[in-house]
Amino acid sequence: MSGYGDIESGGGGGAFDFSEKTIRLAFIRKVYSILMIQIGVSATFIGLFTLHEPTKLWVYQHPALFLVSFVTMFVTLICISCCESVRRTSPMNIIFLGIFTLAESFLLGVISSKYNGELVFWAAAITCVICLSLTIFAFQTKVDFTMMGGVLFVCVIVLFVFGIVAMFFPGRIITLIYGACGAVLFSIYLIYDTQLMMGGNHRYSISPEE
Repeated sequence: MSGYGDIESGGGGGAFDFSEKTIRLAFIRKVYSILMIQIGVSATFIGLFTLHEPTKLWVYQHPALFLVSFVTMFVTLICISCCESVRRTSPMNIIFLGIFTLAESFLLGVISSKYNGELVFWAAAITCVICLSLTIFAFQTKVDFTMMGGVLFVCVIVLFVFGIVAMFFPGRIITLIYGACGAVLFSIYLIYDTQLMMGGNHRYSISPEE
């Protein structure tokens, strides 16, 4: 595991790849643990902005904060995506990821405050629980999801059509079902994308130091 530590600190280079089980499992644990923290922060912001009336009122009184958080999120996302030194150097990568998470969570909170607070919060909670389950599931790598791209695309289309139909039949139950289905599909896509990144020689694959 010392080699993995070197990778995290920015060294290492091409001597390591995902064919080594210890590196692969460490990568999976780290990715899903960070994701779980991000979703937890987002769920906290959503709950605060939708269920706490003083906070909701404060957000409405300061609309400029929405633009500031959007610009912050966009800039940090570009830096993480395009700047290799930011992406690979610790603690710079953690700092930028933290700023991105806070800005995105604020945006989600502001947007969610305009909808039914309880339903939005439950959708976020469902996603959080599912991602926690995925964190546990991702510790094993026996199930291959990389062949499910076509099926997942069809599911996205079905969910999109279902959302349009649901607009004409509003109700608490159908909204919860729609939110739950979206959370499940999103979570499966996480596993699919993770396995694509680790799966070999194609444009979506990355090296461990990424």
